[in-house]
Amino acid sequence: MSIDQPATVLVVDDELSLRKFVATTLSARGYRVLQAADGAEALEMLTNSEGIDRVQLVILDVAMPRLGGLEVLTELRRWSQVPVIVLSVLGEEADKVRALDLGADDYLTKPFGVPELLARVRAALRRAQAAGSPPTASRLTVGDLVIDFARRLVTVGGREVKLTRVEYVLLAELANNAGKVLTHSTLLQRVWGPEYGDEHNYLRVFVRRLRQKLEPNPDQPQYIVTMPGVGYRLRE
Repeated sequence: MSIDQPATVLVVDDELSLRKFVATTLSARGYRVLQAADGAEALEMLTNSEGIDRVQLVILDVAMPRLGGLEVLTELRRWSQVPVIVLSVLGEEADKVRALDLGADDYLTKPFGVPELLARVRAALRRAQAAGSPPTASRLTVGDLVIDFARRLVTVGGREVKLTRVEYVLLAELANNAGKVLTHSTLLQRVWGPEYGDEHNYLRVFVRRLRQKLEPNPDQPQYIVTMPGVGYRLRE
């Protein structure tokens, strides 16, 4: 997607009225919108001749016939890091954590209003662009952890670590402020966007995932340190 081209969003929901509401809302703001009535149709669209290359964001309902949203998300994350916003009527934190653990970038609980929908869409697209933005430094080394910003490459003990887009943006934010404590609200606003601030469960999920990938012992982290009740910092 070039800077002059509108983003293409795939809306996946078996509820016709809600799907049309989301599609109409986004179209009116200049987005290109594709629609799928269930998970199976969505995967067919994403794996056809043009495939995922034409889609910059997926808005995905959880409860659908044929193939549910979480199953679609699991399959999608095998071969793509396209941003995904999950929709569900479920508001329990455990459900949100499960979606985030499976690779969702954000979570929107039904019912939702137009301002919240648009804010989440803008934030997801900003994160996607931030992941490819120019680095503020060339390299950071903390023990066996090496972050090569120029190549967007992370290694531990010489072994490359594969990170999702959001995981990398979060790690880069901590790395660019190595040694400093970043509060929960600061990290949420810098990584997810200015509309965020109270979604501490997001940070818990993604910090845990980073530790599982980077730390020799995730239960006794050497790199990403928790400051209880305050936030996180990356060791210098």
